Formats: sequence, C-alpha cells, structure tokens
Amino acid sequence: MLIHPQFNPVAVSLGPLSVHWYGLMYLVAFLQFWWLGRQRILTHPELATTGWTLRQLDDLLFYGVLGVIVGGRLGQVLFYEPAYYLEHPLQVLAVWRGGMSFHGGFLGVLIAMWLYARKSKRRWLELTDFIAPLVPLGLAAGRIGNFINGELWGRAADPALPWAMLFPWVDDVPRHPSQLYQAGLEGLVLFVCLWLYSSRKRPSGAVSGVFLIGYGVLRWVAEYFRTPDEGIFGLSYSVSMGQWLSLPMVLFGIIFVVAAHHRRV
Repeated sequence: MLIHPQFNPVAVSLGPLSVHWYGLMYLVAFLQFWWLGRQRILTHPELATTGWTLRQLDDLLFYGVLGVIVGGRLGQVLFYEPAYYLEHPLQVLAVWRGGMSFHGGFLGVLIAMWLYARKSKRRWLELTDFIAPLVPLGLAAGRIGNFINGELWGRAADPALPWAMLFPWVDDVPRHPSQLYQAGLEGLVLFVCLWLYSSRKRPSGAVSGVFLIGYGVLRWVAEYFRTPDEGIFGLSYSVSMGQWLSLPMVLFGIIFVVAAHHRRV
C-alpha cells in the first residue's frame, strides 16, 4: 500500500515570499497553453489564412488567465463552499492555498472569450474551437497540484489495489489517488482525443462540442473514485456536485456537435 508523500506545499521560500506548488502548476498550465497554441498557429496554414497571429495568442492567454482565476475561485466559493467563505471572506483571495473549481473557471473562460471575440471581431465559436485542444494538459497540471496539496482525495479502495494510497491526515483507510486519475482522464486522455480530432478541419463548433462531451463524460467517471463534494445541491441520489455540473456540459456538447455538422461551415 502506498502512502501519500505529504509534500511541503511551499516549493520555494525567499524571505517573506513563498512560492506554492499549486501556483506553479497553474503557471505550467498557462505556459503549455501558450506553447501548444504557438505550435497550432505555426503548423496549421488554415489558421494563418484566417488571420491568427502570435500576438493574438498572447492576448487570448491574458483573457483566459483572468477567466480561469476569477471564475475558478468564484466557482469554488459559490458551488462548493459558500458557508465556509461566508464565515471567512478574506480567504476568498487566498488562491495560492488551492480551492479552484473547474466548472467555475470554465464559465469564466467562456465569458472572457466572449469579451475577446467582441474586441477581435472574431466569432465566439472560432475562439472556443481554437483553445479547446490547448486546455486538457493544463487541467492535468492542476490535478497534480491537487495531489501535491493532498486535497480532493479519493473514496475508500480495496487494500489489495496496488496503487491504493493512505492519506494519513484524513484517516487510516486506503483510498483511490483520484487526483491522479483525473490528471490522466481529463488531462492526458482528453488531450490526445482533442488534438487528433482537431488536426483536421472541422465544422465550426465541433471541436468545442467534443471538448464538452469528453470532459463531462470523463469527469462523471472520475467522480466515482473521488470523495464527493457536497456543494450547494447536496448528494441527491448519489450524484455528486461535479457530476451535476458536468451533465449540462455533455448535453450542450451534443447540441454543438449536431449543429456543427448540420451547418457544415
């Protein structure tokens, strides 16, 4: 049986300044987004013909970072821990300690892309199709940050499972390292699927739809191995908060894909 290494959440300390691993994982996520976006622009001639430039990628990243941080934090506050943050309002600003909701960050990015679409005179779906394949590896980095922080641990596992893990500060029950499951599913698996699917020209909205379906389904599966967050909806019928929030993603994803192939533009 494995035991969680109980990493020091602080990666580097320079006097009063502390750099947390969780923050570094977000930096890794943003850097890989920029690097992958650069590769797509340089290797896909159709993007150049529609006016995509590296300068626009930089602007897109700036808007995306704001959407992720503001939306992710507000999502954690509103969807998962409203009572705690109502009692400790200053903790809302302590993003370096963890506590970022994917679904909140996702909504934040959608709003940021809408704002950038208005500024750049591009279609909103054009932007979401472009960024969708660049997102999953960033999600994997975030889940690794969760693992380092020792948060979002999994449900009880069979002690005979070779990778069952003890989280000593929780209890002495062997558990699934669900953070790593999510890094693999929502990160690596989703990245490979989207990168291959988007390697060919697709109808507008199709890549965005596949992202919504893929993430929603993989998150739904991963939630069965993760200790569920109660959130604002409770645990009705054994459906976790993460699953409730993923369900509309799948439904909208199906609509996007069907509409995209119906339009064929």
